[in-house]
Amino acid sequence: MLEIVVNNDLPFAIFLMGPTATGKTDLAIALQSHFPVELISVDSALVYRGMNIGTAKPEPELLVRVPHRLIDIRDPSEPYSAADFAHDARQAMSEITAEGRIPLLVGGTMLYFKALLDGLADAPQSNPQIRAAIEAEAAIKGWPFVHTQLAEVDPDTAAQLHPNHSQRIQRALEVFQITGRPISELKREQMEKGSALAPITDEYQVIQIALLPHNRAVLHQRIEQRFKAMLEQGFESEVRQLFERGDLHPDLPSMRAVGYRQMWQYLSGTVSYDEMVEQGVVATRQLAKRQLTWLRKWPDLHEIYIDSEAGQLNIFEDILRNCLKLLWYFVKTLLLRLRRMLVLAGWISCLVVR
Repeated sequence: MLEIVVNNDLPFAIFLMGPTATGKTDLAIALQSHFPVELISVDSALVYRGMNIGTAKPEPELLVRVPHRLIDIRDPSEPYSAADFAHDARQAMSEITAEGRIPLLVGGTMLYFKALLDGLADAPQSNPQIRAAIEAEAAIKGWPFVHTQLAEVDPDTAAQLHPNHSQRIQRALEVFQITGRPISELKREQMEKGSALAPITDEYQVIQIALLPHNRAVLHQRIEQRFKAMLEQGFESEVRQLFERGDLHPDLPSMRAVGYRQMWQYLSGTVSYDEMVEQGVVATRQLAKRQLTWLRKWPDLHEIYIDSEAGQLNIFEDILRNCLKLLWYFVKTLLLRLRRMLVLAGWISCLVVR
């Protein structure tokens, strides 16, 4: 277990992260019965209304009983960036803390977690016309070509991005076209002035927990089972309703979500049903791999495994028990520190009286 360093001056927040299909939401809901927490979703697809089955969105009845913030806050036609999330999450955290509860941020969109931990420049609002123009050019020439355009105007940002990282390339070019300045330059300037969002650890004592697999085969099996369960629950019908709206297209961030992209291709006649299923499972596995890559380099992370080293899946009660043990260890550490401070204050007061 990592050493837990307690800062008594800061409120407490919990980050619960991990790859897809590890049971993060179920664990977060269970924790709500043991701690005064309120949940904040950290998922780039759950923000969209009408995208329920393919995102494994909690049922409406459950959301009434255990509210999740930042779910169903955008239409699928609207963009939602890491900067949007950072602002919205900070506001939600502040409100939850003011009400005497603990923010519990749960999800698998690692870029959103990173935006909170590292802070962000105060970038301009999205411009739908500019975004559409960039998407149209990418549709004709490909994202690697658009990446070379970004390299001409903002080489620092381009050097940090893969040529196919469409969302971040698009956002960086969009900011340049709106402001006439590279986003990397804006970030540096705002950090110097103090006008950018500071790291969340300046405001909160954050304990970061990740649900991880010892054996990837266990995770792959869960991913396949969940994708097929989504199909049985009516995923095709859900995407068909979006497909038939007429104002959505496959280059939107919402429709690039894993599962939705593959189902869209099937509905447009690009692939067969069997190909859609296979590609959907493969894409979800690739998403999990990217999430695990993020987490391998993540600092100050407390790991809880969903399976044994032999690949035997742990029962949910054991996973919950391990998480509770970790959180109670933190609480105990905090209480011991406070007790020492009170004892020290008592000694000091006695010396002053004498």
